[in-house]
Amino acid sequence: MAALFIPKQSPSFMSKLTAVPLELPDVLVIAPGRIADHRGYFVEIYSVAGFADLGIHCAFVQHNQALSISPGTVRGLHFQNPPMSQAKLVRVLRGRIFDVAVDIRRGSATYGRWCAATISAEGGEQIFVPRGFGHGYCTLEPNSEVAYQVDNYYAPECDAGILWNDPTLGIGWPIAAGQAVVSEKDRRLPPFASFTSPFHVTFA
Repeated sequence: MAALFIPKQSPSFMSKLTAVPLELPDVLVIAPGRIADHRGYFVEIYSVAGFADLGIHCAFVQHNQALSISPGTVRGLHFQNPPMSQAKLVRVLRGRIFDVAVDIRRGSATYGRWCAATISAEGGEQIFVPRGFGHGYCTLEPNSEVAYQVDNYYAPECDAGILWNDPTLGIGWPIAAGQAVVSEKDRRLPPFASFTSPFHVTFA
């Protein structure tokens, strides 16, 4: 659920970007404005200047895409450990997902808390997940395709995660554990109680 917030807007001439923080205010839902006519629409999904105006200064270096055939497919909760930690910008190319972020920054007032939003290809929303957050999602429609940009390269030696349905976190997933489609790798991720976070809150 998004907090009450007056969206900030970028001054882009082509289309306006708006950003609304979720219950963890560092996690943002970004909605690009669409310019539509009888042919369809045009949308500017990313620009360095537009995102800088929203307070996001990442240099994205890798773009990934994932297809999930069955609704109820869960991917997560994933992150990369330092020094290869990643911020993510997530959007849906087809279908709809329930997208989750968990604060895993030690010293944070919201450490161990989660937030979520439903985003779709039709709506065109994006979710920005900073470094120091675990990320995952559950697909809500068949053949959902998700694309995400990251600001650091994939590094297998830093690949890490937390069990998606850990009871300590209490995430309100829209699927029961017995019905979720989950990889064996994700089923073996550790619970939050045994997790020692390598992330710390940083202050500017």
